[in-house]
Amino acid sequence: MSDISLETIERPPQQSWLARNMASLIRHGVINFFMIIILLPLAWVMIMSVKSRPDAMRGDFWPRKFDFTTYAYVFQKIETLPINMWNSIYVTAGTVLLTTICAVLAGYALVHMRPRGGGILVAALLASLYFPTRVVSIISIYEIQNSLGLINSTMGLILPYVTLNLAISVLIMRSVFQLVPHEVIEAAKVDGAGHWRTLLTIALPMARNGIVVIFIVNFVTAWGEFLLCSTLTNDQAARTMPVVLAGAQGGLGQWTWPNLAAVYMIVVTPGILAFTFAQKLFFKGLAEGVVKG
Repeated sequence: MSDISLETIERPPQQSWLARNMASLIRHGVINFFMIIILLPLAWVMIMSVKSRPDAMRGDFWPRKFDFTTYAYVFQKIETLPINMWNSIYVTAGTVLLTTICAVLAGYALVHMRPRGGGILVAALLASLYFPTRVVSIISIYEIQNSLGLINSTMGLILPYVTLNLAISVLIMRSVFQLVPHEVIEAAKVDGAGHWRTLLTIALPMARNGIVVIFIVNFVTAWGEFLLCSTLTNDQAARTMPVVLAGAQGGLGQWTWPNLAAVYMIVVTPGILAFTFAQKLFFKGLAEGVVKG
């Protein structure tokens, strides 16, 4: 009887559910707070794009009458909009493809081929991240494009776009390839596999999360690039969607807030969809690169 009483006295009191989960509730509360801060302006623009003009002037968040003709008005008023949309898709796809190939090859070579001067190259890539590339090199880029006859050329935008995130893409893939054990690469060499076969059949499948990271980073950057496109193109039909969005204004009030919001939604929707479908692999690959890098 005394033993039972002693166990009852020494048993620690049970905490309530709120006390046990307080840290988790605070953490999720902070995350949800910042998520609302980010999503609320986007939701406001999306709702604004389907408002009628009277509702837009009232300032109410929820419209009294939905008006979906704003999207039809945008396509009618901007005759080159389908071409501009294709230009964005074309330039972004080419940029992502070339940057990914270069980053994968460079990252693998720096880690598993160990070329001479690799450390100097990595240091140069890191140093380049501290320079505002768009501002510092815009004149040089224009002169190079002009000498190559690529001014006002949609295809000519791909090479300058590749340079925007090439350094960070190479560094990310270098960090990801460092997670591939050297023993696996050496075993493949013993079995007679060359560098190309080892990269394609062994290293690349193990680095797919890093590829998703650089895919998203370069997709978002290329899709939203404005300065280079506006500088290197003059014709409306050769420009991409961000430049068209910046030019959709004026005209004696014809570009009211709902119409501008509709253009904005057309521009940002592809990027949101791409990130939504790849977000799990993106954060997983980013965490791997950070841990190893």
